[in-house]
Order: sequence, then C-alpha cells, then structure tokens
Amino acid sequence: MTARTAEAGSAQAQSRTQAHGQAPGLGTLPVLDVDALIDDPGTRIVVCCGAGGVGKTTTAAALGVRAAERGRKVVVLTIDPARRLAQSMGLTELDNTPRRVEGVDGAPGGELHAMMLDMKRTFDEIVEAHTDPERARAILENPFYQSLSAGFAGTQEYMAMEKLGQLRAGDEWDLIIVDTPPSRSALDFLDAPKRLGSFLDGRFIRLLTAPAKAGGRAGMRFMNLGVSGLSVFTGLLNKLLGTGLLRDMQTFVAAMDTMFGGFRTRADATYRLLQAPGTAFLVVAAPERDALREAAYFVERLAADRMPLAGLVLNRMHGSEAAHLSAERALAAAENLEEEGIVDLPEDSPSSPATAERLAAGMLRLHAERMHVLARERRTRDRFAALHPEVPVAEVAALPGDVHDLEGLRAIGGRLAEQPGVEPA
Repeated sequence: MTARTAEAGSAQAQSRTQAHGQAPGLGTLPVLDVDALIDDPGTRIVVCCGAGGVGKTTTAAALGVRAAERGRKVVVLTIDPARRLAQSMGLTELDNTPRRVEGVDGAPGGELHAMMLDMKRTFDEIVEAHTDPERARAILENPFYQSLSAGFAGTQEYMAMEKLGQLRAGDEWDLIIVDTPPSRSALDFLDAPKRLGSFLDGRFIRLLTAPAKAGGRAGMRFMNLGVSGLSVFTGLLNKLLGTGLLRDMQTFVAAMDTMFGGFRTRADATYRLLQAPGTAFLVVAAPERDALREAAYFVERLAADRMPLAGLVLNRMHGSEAAHLSAERALAAAENLEEEGIVDLPEDSPSSPATAERLAAGMLRLHAERMHVLARERRTRDRFAALHPEVPVAEVAALPGDVHDLEGLRAIGGRLAEQPGVEPA
C-alpha cells in the first residue's frame, strides 16, 4: 500500500469522525459518525474492544445489523465465548462457520452472517491446509497437539488472528466486525505474533527439534546422551512430564517444524492488516469510572501499537426529559411537600391529598437521584475527555430492558447513529 493511499485513508477516517463538530455537553470531544464509518467501502474491518459488561457484544451485533441493512455484506466474528450474540440474532448456536442471520432487511443488497471462533477447529484447518495428508493426520492424532489446540495459553488469541486473516484474505465480505473477549485480554491478540515468535525461537523448542534435525537415532543420542546439560535437562523433563508426554511433544514439534515459519508470517501479515487503513478499532465502555479507566488503557495501547482508533462508544448513558429541574430543586420541593402534611382525608385513602403529596415527594426524590446519576456520568465522561480530547465519541442512551432480538439491535444501531451534530443519512 502506497504512502499516498495511507494518507488518503487517514484523512478520510478523520473527516468522518470530526467534520460534524461537537455534540452539546461533550466539551471538546469530537463526535463519532457511525454511519459514515460503516458505509465507507474503505472500511473492511471493525474491531470492538472493551471491558466486560459494557455492551460490547451488543454493539458489535448492532453494527452488523445496521451495516447489512444499509447494503453491506457483513460477518460478525465473536471471540467471546458468551452465547448472547447468537441469541440476539435468533440463532440457536454459533460455530466456526459463518451462519446467515434471517430477518435482516436485504432490500439494499446487504447480508449479515455471524460466527464464533472455534479455536481447535481453526488450528485443525491450518494443519490440514498447510501440510500433506499423511503429516496432517500424524499431527491431528498427536496427544500433545490435541491438548495444545484445545486450550493452551495464548492459542485462542493466535487463532483469532488466523481466523481474521482467513476471512479478510477470502475477500468474500464487505465488512468484518470482530467482537473481542472482555477485559484487557481483548488486546492479547495484538501480541500474538511477538509471543509466537518468542516461543518458536525459544531454547525449549530448539531442544525438542534437535533430535529430528540431527536425524534418527543419532539425534536421539544427541538429545539423551550428548552434552551433559542436555542429558540432565532431558532426564528432568522425563521425570516431570513422563517419557510418553516428552516423546509426544518431540514428535509434534518435529511434524510442525516446517509450519512454524508460516504461523509467524501469517500472524505478522494480520498484524499489519490491523494497522492499515481499512481497519477501525472501536473502544466500548459504560459511563463508569472503572470502565472508562479500561477504555483509556485501550486507547493508549492502540496508539502505542499504531492501530487506527475510530472512536469510543459510550453505552447506557442516562438522560431525562426534565433535566431542567435540578436535583437540589427537586429535593427542596419534596421536603416542602412532606412538611406541609395536609390531612383533610384519611392518609390511607387513595384520593387523600396527603397520599398524593407523598407520591409527588417520592417522585421528586427519584428525579433527584436520577439527576445525581446523570451528573456523575457526565463528570466521568468529561474526565476521559480531558485525558483524550482527540477521541471521537458516540453516546448511546440506555434502553429500558435487555437487548435479545433483532429489533433491539436495530434500536441500538439507531441510537449509535443518531448523535447530536451528525446529519441523518
């Protein structure tokens, strides 16, 4: 990709998030134009990341529905093992194969598919695609491989990189939306190439590959009877792991040796893809101190890795149609009503003025509490804005209930797009 193309992509991303100015009450924060982001044919990957419990999966699904109903062919890939994505899209389950979501308005020409990363199946597919059938069978049947592919630390993040690379290389999708795991581990896949390279270049792997590279029995003699340090190391491994497991590991590493370079190459290519124009990261948070602290970490980490940040989605913001009535005035009015104590009728009578006053005072106190919540959320948001004034923000008002179907996802998508200062598309 040329420098001119990269500059054009950067300018385009800047214009779609900042050209609309600022929303009332957002201080210096530019506004995120979600429709401009998902409508742009240059946007091919959107990665949603954030802490747990902030609506990240719902945001990814809502973006997928909205983009598909605006004419794009979309696949939503979730790395989060939670089942909420499938439930909200009316699917009984998700697996490693994209499944079409029914009920999406396809009139503009778009489609929506969803899938969930199957770490082991993805690993199996890589082995089958990059080795001959005989070697693939030996690897797939190897006990150490079966343990590694089912849950070895770091495998999930690396396989997420592999699956994303596969989806993008196939060029079947206009837009790929990635829903990452909750908490800071959501960005662990950014470290996958580096950690994989360290693992493959490490002394332990070199020791395990030494017998195969030395050749046959000579190699085993080298491993077991050679340099005293090696002999001691191997004996210790045999005691700790058992001779059978050590042999399985050696067999696995020998069979995989020719594939190691390919793992690193593909991971590095996907990492560069994540840095390139056409990829956009959305940090999702709630207006709470801990969630926005995590959001600040994501923003800073993405900047350090030179990943293209599109903006922050701030979910579950509270509002009020009576915001002109301050908490202080509401509390003062409630106290006045309670002090008057009109008792012309029995207090337990539904039509009693005293009952009406108690109800009115209770409503005023509830309103005051609501105003305190609003004030706290705005202070928290403004603290984030002071630290990261360059990050565009889309605020999403809280819904009265949980999102569990396509209609709810459409509502979230609409709220994402309807930002003050953004012209409706």
